[in-house]
Amino acid sequence: MRIMVVIASYNIRKAIGADRRRRPERILEVLAEIDADIVVLQEADRRFGEREAAIPFHMLAEHGHYRPVPIARRQASMGWHGNAILVREGKVEIEACDALTIPMLEPRGAVCADLRIRGHRLRVVGMHLDLSGLWRRRQAQAILSQVANPADGAPIVMCGDLNEWRPRQGCLQDFGLHHDNVPLGHTFPARRPVGKLDRMFVGGGVRVEEAGVHSSLTARTASDHLPIWARLRI
Repeated sequence: MRIMVVIASYNIRKAIGADRRRRPERILEVLAEIDADIVVLQEADRRFGEREAAIPFHMLAEHGHYRPVPIARRQASMGWHGNAILVREGKVEIEACDALTIPMLEPRGAVCADLRIRGHRLRVVGMHLDLSGLWRRRQAQAILSQVANPADGAPIVMCGDLNEWRPRQGCLQDFGLHHDNVPLGHTFPARRPVGKLDRMFVGGGVRVEEAGVHSSLTARTASDHLPIWARLRI
Protein backbone atom coordinates (compact mmCIF):
# COMPACT_ATOMS: atom_id res chain seq x y z
CA MET A 1 0.00 0.00 0.00
CA ARG A 2 1.22 3.49 -0.84
CA ILE A 3 0.44 6.58 1.20
CA MET A 4 0.50 10.31 0.53
CA VAL A 5 2.68 12.73 2.48
CA VAL A 6 3.23 16.46 2.04
CA ILE A 7 6.71 17.78 2.77
CA ALA A 8 7.89 21.39 2.69
CA SER A 9 11.26 23.13 2.90
CA TYR A 10 11.66 26.72 4.02
CA ASN A 11 14.60 29.02 4.72
CA ILE A 12 12.96 31.24 7.34
CA ARG A 13 15.89 33.68 7.69
CA LYS A 14 15.69 33.52 11.49
CA ALA A 15 12.07 34.80 11.17
CA ILE A 16 13.25 38.18 9.88
CA GLY A 17 10.98 39.43 7.11
CA ALA A 18 11.29 41.81 4.22
CA ASP A 19 10.58 44.66 6.62
CA ARG A 20 13.66 43.59 8.66
CA ARG A 21 11.43 42.80 11.64
CA ARG A 22 11.66 39.49 13.47
CA ARG A 23 8.10 38.15 13.51
CA PRO A 24 7.96 34.37 14.01
CA GLU A 25 4.17 34.44 13.94
CA ARG A 26 4.37 35.13 10.20
CA ILE A 27 6.41 31.97 9.69
CA LEU A 28 3.79 29.98 11.60
CA GLU A 29 1.09 31.53 9.43
CA VAL A 30 2.92 30.42 6.27
CA LEU A 31 3.31 26.90 7.67
CA ALA A 32 -0.42 26.80 8.39
CA GLU A 33 -1.11 27.81 4.79
CA ILE A 34 1.05 24.99 3.42
CA ASP A 35 -0.30 22.43 5.92
CA ALA A 36 2.53 19.94 5.36
CA ASP A 37 3.11 16.75 7.33
CA ILE A 38 6.87 17.34 7.49
CA VAL A 39 8.67 20.69 7.35
CA VAL A 40 12.40 21.10 6.81
CA LEU A 41 13.71 24.48 7.98
CA GLN A 42 16.90 26.41 7.34
CA GLU A 43 18.11 29.36 9.45
CA ALA A 44 15.78 28.13 12.18
CA ASP A 45 18.11 29.33 14.97
CA ARG A 46 19.77 32.63 15.70
CA ARG A 47 23.40 32.70 14.71
CA PHE A 48 25.11 34.08 17.81
CA GLY A 49 25.04 33.67 21.58
CA GLU A 50 22.88 30.79 22.74
CA ARG A 51 21.63 30.28 19.16
CA GLU A 52 18.05 30.38 20.32
CA ALA A 53 15.29 29.01 18.12
CA ALA A 54 13.93 31.69 15.79
CA ILE A 55 10.43 30.40 16.54
CA PRO A 56 10.10 30.33 20.34
CA PHE A 57 9.14 26.87 21.55
CA HIS A 58 6.07 28.16 23.36
CA MET A 59 4.78 29.70 20.12
CA LEU A 60 5.34 26.43 18.26
CA ALA A 61 3.49 24.55 21.00
CA GLU A 62 0.61 27.04 20.90
CA HIS A 63 0.46 26.61 17.14
CA GLY A 64 -0.37 23.01 17.99
CA HIS A 65 0.53 21.21 14.76
CA TYR A 66 4.25 20.48 14.89
CA ARG A 67 7.02 19.28 17.13
CA PRO A 68 10.73 19.55 16.32
CA VAL A 69 12.81 16.46 15.69
CA PRO A 70 15.32 16.41 18.61
CA ILE A 71 18.47 17.14 16.62
CA ALA A 72 19.64 20.27 18.47
CA ARG A 73 22.79 20.08 20.59
CA ARG A 74 22.06 23.31 22.44
CA GLN A 75 19.13 23.56 24.80
CA ALA A 76 17.84 26.80 23.32
CA SER A 77 18.22 25.71 19.67
CA MET A 78 15.75 23.98 17.39
CA GLY A 79 18.29 22.53 14.95
CA TRP A 80 21.92 22.07 13.95
CA HIS A 81 23.57 25.07 12.32
CA GLY A 82 20.02 26.33 11.79
CA ASN A 83 18.79 23.15 10.08
CA ALA A 84 15.68 21.71 11.71
CA ILE A 85 12.86 19.30 10.92
CA LEU A 86 9.30 19.63 12.17
CA VAL A 87 6.79 16.76 12.11
CA ARG A 88 3.03 16.81 12.46
CA GLU A 89 1.80 15.74 15.88
CA GLY A 90 -0.11 12.48 15.87
CA LYS A 91 0.75 11.54 12.27
CA VAL A 92 4.54 11.25 11.98
CA GLU A 93 6.67 9.13 14.31
CA ILE A 94 10.38 9.79 14.85
CA GLU A 95 12.51 6.64 14.80
CA ALA A 96 16.01 8.16 14.68
CA CYS A 97 17.74 11.44 13.93
CA ASP A 98 21.20 12.89 13.70
CA ALA A 99 23.24 15.93 12.75
CA LEU A 100 25.47 15.22 9.78
CA THR A 101 29.14 16.08 9.59
CA ILE A 102 30.01 17.96 6.42
CA PRO A 103 33.12 19.89 5.33
CA MET A 104 32.61 23.62 5.66
CA LEU A 105 34.21 26.94 4.92
CA GLU A 106 31.49 28.87 6.75
CA PRO A 107 29.02 27.61 9.39
CA ARG A 108 26.77 25.21 7.46
CA GLY A 109 25.13 21.93 8.30
CA ALA A 110 22.80 19.11 7.43
CA VAL A 111 20.43 16.91 9.43
CA CYS A 112 18.74 13.56 8.92
CA ALA A 113 15.67 11.90 10.41
CA ASP A 114 14.21 8.44 9.93
CA LEU A 115 10.45 8.87 10.19
CA ARG A 116 7.45 6.57 10.03
CA ILE A 117 4.07 7.54 8.63
CA ARG A 118 1.25 4.98 8.96
CA GLY A 119 3.78 2.19 9.07
CA HIS A 120 5.86 3.47 6.14
CA ARG A 121 9.45 4.51 6.69
CA LEU A 122 10.82 7.70 5.13
CA ARG A 123 14.28 9.20 5.51
CA VAL A 124 14.31 13.00 5.40
CA VAL A 125 17.47 15.06 4.97
CA GLY A 126 17.60 18.83 5.45
CA MET A 127 20.53 21.00 4.42
CA HIS A 128 21.83 24.52 3.89
CA LEU A 129 24.89 24.47 1.65
CA ASP A 130 27.80 26.85 1.19
CA LEU A 131 27.98 29.92 -1.04
CA SER A 132 31.10 28.47 -2.68
CA GLY A 133 30.47 26.01 -5.50
CA LEU A 134 33.53 23.94 -4.65
CA TRP A 135 32.43 23.53 -1.04
CA ARG A 136 28.84 22.79 -2.08
CA ARG A 137 30.04 19.81 -4.10
CA ARG A 138 32.15 18.56 -1.20
CA GLN A 139 29.17 18.94 1.11
CA ALA A 140 26.82 17.16 -1.29
CA GLN A 141 29.17 14.22 -1.58
CA ALA A 142 29.57 14.04 2.21
CA ILE A 143 25.79 14.07 2.72
CA LEU A 144 25.20 11.40 0.10
CA SER A 145 27.88 9.16 1.57
CA GLN A 146 26.14 9.27 4.97
CA VAL A 147 22.46 9.00 4.11
CA ALA A 148 21.82 7.75 0.58
CA ASN A 149 22.57 4.21 -0.53
CA PRO A 150 21.03 3.61 -3.96
CA ALA A 151 21.40 -0.16 -3.49
CA ASP A 152 19.03 -0.45 -0.52
CA GLY A 153 16.12 1.26 -2.32
CA ALA A 154 14.92 2.99 0.86
CA PRO A 155 12.56 5.95 0.34
CA ILE A 156 14.35 9.25 0.85
CA VAL A 157 13.69 12.97 0.48
CA MET A 158 16.55 15.48 0.53
CA CYS A 159 15.75 19.17 0.49
CA GLY A 160 16.88 22.60 1.56
CA ASP A 161 18.60 25.78 0.48
CA LEU A 162 21.38 24.58 -1.83
CA ASN A 163 22.58 28.06 -2.84
CA GLU A 164 23.06 26.73 -6.36
CA TRP A 165 22.21 29.29 -9.07
CA ARG A 166 23.14 27.12 -12.04
CA PRO A 167 20.17 25.10 -13.37
CA ARG A 168 21.80 21.69 -13.85
CA GLN A 169 25.39 21.89 -12.68
CA GLY A 170 27.45 21.76 -9.50
CA CYS A 171 25.95 19.95 -6.54
CA LEU A 172 22.72 19.38 -8.49
CA GLN A 173 24.62 16.85 -10.57
CA ASP A 174 25.77 15.03 -7.45
CA PHE A 175 22.31 14.80 -5.88
CA GLY A 176 20.71 13.98 -9.23
CA LEU A 177 23.01 11.09 -10.04
CA HIS A 178 20.79 8.52 -8.29
CA HIS A 179 17.82 10.68 -7.21
CA ASP A 180 15.08 12.59 -8.99
CA ASN A 181 15.26 16.39 -8.98
CA VAL A 182 11.73 17.61 -8.19
CA PRO A 183 10.67 20.31 -10.69
CA LEU A 184 10.20 23.55 -8.75
CA GLY A 185 10.08 27.27 -9.45
CA HIS A 186 12.02 30.31 -8.34
CA THR A 187 12.23 31.02 -4.61
CA PHE A 188 14.74 33.83 -4.04
CA PRO A 189 14.42 36.69 -3.30
CA ALA A 190 10.89 36.19 -2.04
CA ARG A 191 9.38 39.43 -3.35
CA ARG A 192 10.76 39.06 -6.89
CA PRO A 193 12.19 35.55 -7.14
CA VAL A 194 14.80 34.93 -9.84
CA GLY A 195 16.81 32.04 -8.35
CA LYS A 196 15.88 28.39 -7.78
CA LEU A 197 17.97 28.09 -4.65
CA ASP A 198 15.59 25.82 -2.75
CA ARG A 199 15.58 22.26 -4.06
CA MET A 200 14.19 18.80 -3.39
CA PHE A 201 15.40 15.35 -4.46
CA VAL A 202 13.58 12.04 -3.98
CA GLY A 203 14.55 8.41 -4.35
CA GLY A 204 13.75 4.86 -3.32
CA GLY A 205 10.41 4.67 -5.07
CA VAL A 206 9.08 8.01 -3.85
CA ARG A 207 6.75 9.41 -6.51
CA VAL A 208 5.99 13.12 -6.88
CA GLU A 209 2.26 13.71 -7.39
CA GLU A 210 2.40 17.52 -7.21
CA ALA A 211 4.96 20.16 -6.25
CA GLY A 212 5.37 23.90 -6.22
CA VAL A 213 6.50 27.13 -4.60
CA HIS A 214 4.21 28.70 -2.00
CA SER A 215 3.97 32.41 -2.82
CA SER A 216 1.18 33.84 -0.70
CA LEU A 217 1.25 37.49 0.40
CA THR A 218 2.47 36.46 3.84
CA ALA A 219 5.18 34.19 2.37
CA ARG A 220 6.49 37.07 0.25
CA THR A 221 7.06 39.16 3.37
CA ALA A 222 7.89 36.62 6.12
CA SER A 223 11.38 35.69 4.85
CA ASP A 224 13.74 36.35 1.95
CA HIS A 225 13.02 32.85 0.56
CA LEU A 226 9.72 31.34 -0.54
CA PRO A 227 8.96 27.83 0.75
CA ILE A 228 8.79 24.81 -1.54
CA TRP A 229 6.45 21.85 -1.10
CA ALA A 230 5.66 18.50 -2.67
CA ARG A 231 2.88 15.95 -2.35
CA LEU A 232 4.63 12.58 -2.41
CA ARG A 233 3.46 8.99 -2.71
CA ILE A 234 5.60 6.51 -0.77
